[in-house]
Amino acid sequence: MKRFKNYSLLHHNTFGIDQKCDELIVFETVDDAVTLAREILDQDAEASSLLILGGGSNLLLTKDFHGKVLTAAKKFEVEVSTKPEDEGSVFLRCWAGTTFDDVVAYAVKHGFYGMENLSLIPGECGASGVQNIGAYGVEAKDVITSIEAVQLSTGKVVTIGAGECGYGYRRSRFKQDWKDKFLITHITYRLSRQFIPHLDYGNIRQVMKDRCIAEGELTGQSLRDIVIGIRRAKLPEPSELGNAGSFFMNPIVDKATLDSVRERFPDVRYFEVSELALSLSEDASRNCRDQKRYKIPAGWMIDRCGWKGRRLGKVGVYEKQALVLVNYGGATGADVVALMHRIQEDVYSKFGIHIYPEVNIK
Repeated sequence: MKRFKNYSLLHHNTFGIDQKCDELIVFETVDDAVTLAREILDQDAEASSLLILGGGSNLLLTKDFHGKVLTAAKKFEVEVSTKPEDEGSVFLRCWAGTTFDDVVAYAVKHGFYGMENLSLIPGECGASGVQNIGAYGVEAKDVITSIEAVQLSTGKVVTIGAGECGYGYRRSRFKQDWKDKFLITHITYRLSRQFIPHLDYGNIRQVMKDRCIAEGELTGQSLRDIVIGIRRAKLPEPSELGNAGSFFMNPIVDKATLDSVRERFPDVRYFEVSELALSLSEDASRNCRDQKRYKIPAGWMIDRCGWKGRRLGKVGVYEKQALVLVNYGGATGADVVALMHRIQEDVYSKFGIHIYPEVNIK
């Protein structure tokens, strides 16, 4: 276990915001996590004085953090196993601090399928189980089977089934009632030896057409390459422009709201969703619980409000993707929050729809 006092988190968040914490603690093993949990328990530390941090790709810091920041050591650790009763599946048990895309690359290389559409999503495996990351019609919950963690209130090692995690659109119990209550140490993913591509989301099929790739010719690697190409074409590298990827969640609305938008904007794109994703308030969610629900791309609305490519001082909206807010250099978290509020106000004024941040704002 490594400890760093009065530590800058500049290189621990992809937005590139320079804020400090009182102490950064890096745990390298399950035993480290248990020791750390017992130490916190003995000190009777308040939850508000703890921040559990992954790769910082979904984080916006607005001030110094007066407490302990806990993070898993960055290392590639993957254990492969199978079950006699499930010959078609392969299970990958991954250390929480393993870079998620490294696991996707490893899986594709070895003929383990199901993660291809999640290629190049930044962050670490531990965060995939918290955020329920997703892209191009696939979410982490589709492949996660279990999560191993140390419960901070007891110091016990527990295994939590995916079905207990309350997964929804960019949502889990780890972001709600379990927030900062567990140190995740391992995630187990269930993948398939059979390649069944998911092609009907985003512009994957268009790229295949442009490249003259027939569906029968597609491989796991070629699908991964397509997804990587799409993401790189519209998302900036954090090393060049600080960002946290998609800043806003796509709002989920009922049919009446969708019809209202369609009446004024016939070109609106939307997708019917099969489960309620709580990007709305609880009250709004209850109101549409028994109705069909539809996802409207937040980026489309932001673009229609004239924000795409627009800059406010040291921050702005990325010119190739309206969902991405960027730090042009030297921005503060407050600068990003001010931009966020301006965009939210304009979207609500134009569409009557609230949009909410996907990133964790501290």
